[in-house]
Amino acid sequence: MTIRVLLADDEALLRMAFTTVLDAQPDMKPVGGAADGDEAIRLARQLRPDVVLMDVRMPGTDGIESTRRIVRVSPQSRVLILTTFDLDEYAFAGIKAGASGFLLKNVRPEDLLTAIRNVAAGDAVVSPRITRRLLENFAAHIPGDGSDRGEERLRLLTTRERQVLVQVARGLSNTEIAATLHLAEATVKSHLGRILQKLELRDRVQAVVFAYESRLVHPS
Repeated sequence: MTIRVLLADDEALLRMAFTTVLDAQPDMKPVGGAADGDEAIRLARQLRPDVVLMDVRMPGTDGIESTRRIVRVSPQSRVLILTTFDLDEYAFAGIKAGASGFLLKNVRPEDLLTAIRNVAAGDAVVSPRITRRLLENFAAHIPGDGSDRGEERLRLLTTRERQVLVQVARGLSNTEIAATLHLAEATVKSHLGRILQKLELRDRVQAVVFAYESRLVHPS
């Protein structure tokens, strides 16, 4: 499988640098570059990339709103937000908008490539530091859905699937969940796949947000 990547950043030199890195990978192909949010939305609709590397601050429509629109017009495209701004509100807003990943631009190239592969495979990628701060600082501000819908959806899960979802919401990796629940890591991955399917969620990040919205997990 070749991962088709759309680059959205208002800095031409940065787009060129990312293109060079991606071109050197046998399993990746840059399919386009956008200098602003509106162009990113248009190209995502036209090209249907597997992954969109999205800058936050761009002229016109910013990266957060662009992400929100892209996941609507091109549901199969996963958005990986890259920014120089290590600010919690960007991470929180990006995740709520539907981003599957959030990394700082100073991430090592090999870590960026791993993140792209993980996002393309359906996993979510968020910087561990940002994940921890999101759980600590923003969980209390995630509103409930205001209805019984969350509980109705939770009833679709088995007891074990609920246990796995709780651990996912606490920020544990599959390996850590396996150790905590005394399961094989492959079993944890299978449970998570069924959780996402039953709850109609895109990825791990959406699962965390759902766990708090449904009050399965409460802020500490």
